[in-house]
Amino acid sequence: MSNNQTDNATNRQHMSTELAMGGQALIEGVMMRSPHRVAMAARTPDGGIALRAYPYRPITRRYKLLGLPILRGAIGMVEAMKVGIDALNWSADKSQPTDENAKPSSFKDKLFSILSSVVAIGLGVGIFLYLPYVLARVLVGGEENQIPFHLVAGGGRIVALIGYMWIISKFKDIFRVFQYHGSEHKTIFAYEQHQKLDPAQVLKQTRFHPRCGTSFLLIVAILAILFFVVVDSLVVYYWGPYRNAATRLLAHLPLIPLVAGLSFEFLKFSAKHVRNPIINALIQPGLWLQRITTKEPEAPMCEVAICALEEALRDPADNLEVDTVFPPGSHPQNRAAAPLAAMF
Repeated sequence: MSNNQTDNATNRQHMSTELAMGGQALIEGVMMRSPHRVAMAARTPDGGIALRAYPYRPITRRYKLLGLPILRGAIGMVEAMKVGIDALNWSADKSQPTDENAKPSSFKDKLFSILSSVVAIGLGVGIFLYLPYVLARVLVGGEENQIPFHLVAGGGRIVALIGYMWIISKFKDIFRVFQYHGSEHKTIFAYEQHQKLDPAQVLKQTRFHPRCGTSFLLIVAILAILFFVVVDSLVVYYWGPYRNAATRLLAHLPLIPLVAGLSFEFLKFSAKHVRNPIINALIQPGLWLQRITTKEPEAPMCEVAICALEEALRDPADNLEVDTVFPPGSHPQNRAAAPLAAMF
């Protein structure tokens, strides 16, 4: 490899780890984010590809204060959720057959959607946060030693997380989402390693990526054990024991963004030092968990991921918004990717 090629490949790796190049699986599609653009592509029922993209600069890059370590991770998590939910809703719409007789969503439909989201969030908090504390209180009891308490609570949370992912992976529709997740990882790997972005080449890459959101969730779960051992030890020492699991949960909820921020910094650090034997060993559990949340994709899925990535890499000077559908076999390849020098 020439010096120019080496520098080019290094720049791509830098953009991925430092500037948050990455993506998300959608319903029959993939969303990709570059430092300056969001692009999402989804397979339409007739075999075409719907594409939507727009300029996007994260708030943590617009305001220096919000870009400080730890704070950027907490804020970035909320921002990523907003962008991700928007992309999921878009892909759900594009992956369904068009019904010309369909009526616009009524107020009642929108209200039901909001209530469904609230119920889902409530169930998530109950299963993954509240119940582990109840379990630990029953098995460990008392407040004398926070270490065994949080080992049990954290262990229960991790088991619940893995079990939930494994169960939903058995559903046909979710299995396909996990295949698109695999195509997203493979496409990012091909880009980082300066490989040609075509389905055949992308399929050769590994589907296990150290910066995956799955790994992030596991890091949060593990770091929460260590973090809340310290917090609760101080709380119990100065103010006495918690009255019940609900009180503990209410005290912990405001601190979860801080745990997420710390987890983001570790994920970012580990992605840059993946060749370090110690770091490599630490990230292995997250890669193992990706055996559940990513599946081997098909070539057409990689085609969708490539379409999204190429649009995300469009020259920032274009500053274009895109919302179009390419008929089967007609979507362009390598049409507008920016030179790497333009990324910085």
